[in-house]
Amino acid sequence: MNPDIEKLHRIANKDSRLIIGLMSGTSLDGLDIALCEIRGTGHQTHLQLKAFITQPYTPKFTNRIKQVFSKQSIDQQLLCGLNAQVAQVHADLVLDALDQWDLKPEDIDLIASHGQTVYHAPQSLTKNLELPNSTLQIGDGDHLAVQTGIITIADFRQKHVASGGQGAPLALYGDFLLFSDTEEDRVLLNIGGISNFSFIPSRKSNMQAFATDLGPGNTLMNQYMSVHFGLDMDRDASLASQGQINEKLLQLLLTEPFLVLPLPKTTGPELFSYDQLQRQLQVARLQNLTHADIMATLNRFTAQTIIDGLSILEKETPDFKLYISGGGLHNPLLMNQLESHFGLALKPLSVLKMDPDAKEACLFALLANQTVSGHPDDFQHLDGAPAVNMGKICFPY
Repeated sequence: MNPDIEKLHRIANKDSRLIIGLMSGTSLDGLDIALCEIRGTGHQTHLQLKAFITQPYTPKFTNRIKQVFSKQSIDQQLLCGLNAQVAQVHADLVLDALDQWDLKPEDIDLIASHGQTVYHAPQSLTKNLELPNSTLQIGDGDHLAVQTGIITIADFRQKHVASGGQGAPLALYGDFLLFSDTEEDRVLLNIGGISNFSFIPSRKSNMQAFATDLGPGNTLMNQYMSVHFGLDMDRDASLASQGQINEKLLQLLLTEPFLVLPLPKTTGPELFSYDQLQRQLQVARLQNLTHADIMATLNRFTAQTIIDGLSILEKETPDFKLYISGGGLHNPLLMNQLESHFGLALKPLSVLKMDPDAKEACLFALLANQTVSGHPDDFQHLDGAPAVNMGKICFPY
C-alpha cells in the first residue's frame, strides 16, 4: 500500500486528530492558523482550540495578490505563479507557528487549507447561464503538503459547486455540527469581507438549517481605505466615527438588486466593489463628499443590510439568539448600530466557547476531519447545502 494512504488510514481511525486549519480572507492582511484537536464526527464532533495565531503578510505579498483579486482581466502568468507562491508562503507561516508552539510537523495529523479566494462567480452574480457556478481559490495543496511534510486537505469549495451549490457560504456545515442546541434557535453571523449567517434551529424545531450571504461586511470599507489611505481597514472605525451618514448615498446603495433576492444567496467583492461605489457617487453627484462621510455611510450600509437580511428570521423566529464573529466584531461603530437594533439577543461567539477570530480557520479543520473520518449523511437536512464531504487530499510524497 502507498505509505501516505496507509498513514491517512491510521489518522482516520484515531480517537482524536490534531488538525491545523488555515484561513485567508478578503482583507488580505494575513493567515489565520488554528491548531485544533478534534474527536468524533458528525454531531459527536468535539473541537478544542489548542492554539491560534494570525500571521501577517508582507505589504509586497498583499499587493501582489491584489493584482489578481476580484478582477475580470488579469495577468495569467502572475495568477499561475501565485497559485504556488501563496502555498509556499502559507507553508512557511505554518512552520513558523509550529516553532512558536514548540511542535514539529510530525506532531500534526492534517492541514486544512482554504486557500485564497481570488474570484467568486456564481450565476446569480455573473448572470451568465452558459457557464456554471464557479469559484477560484489559489494556494496549491500539493505545495503545502510537500513543503510542510503534512498531509493537506485543500480546495474545499469545488465539491460544493460540483454538487449543485454555489461555493459559499460553507460555514453552515461547521455551525450545524458544533453549535446546534436542544432549546435555542441560533443565528451565527460572520462579518468578514462579506457578511453571512447560518441559521441553526433548535433540535426540537421543524425548521431547516441554512446559510446565506447578506451583502458587504468589511469589503467596501476596506477597499475605500486601501485606495485613499493605503490602509487595510478603518481601525476602530476612527474615520467613520468622524463622519455623518449621507442618506442620499445610503438609499442609492440599498437599491442593489442582490439585497432583495430570496435567501439563501451568495455574493462577493466582485459585486460590492470600489468601482461600483464610484459609479454610484457619480450618479448621485456626491463626488465631493468627505472621506469621513463616505466611510460613515458605508459603515451604516453594512449594518443596514445585516438588519434587513435578518428581518425575515425575526418574523418567523423572533426569539433567536445572535452570535457574532469575524473582523466586523472589532468595529465599534458597526457593533453599536447592531446592538441598538438587536439588543440583548446579540452576543460575541466567545460565549459559546469559540474564539470569534479563529472560527473560520476552525471550520476548515472540522471539514477536513469530516473528509477523512465522517460521512456525507452527517450533513443531511441542510437547506441549499449538498450533503458531501469536501476537499482534495494532497500527500507530501
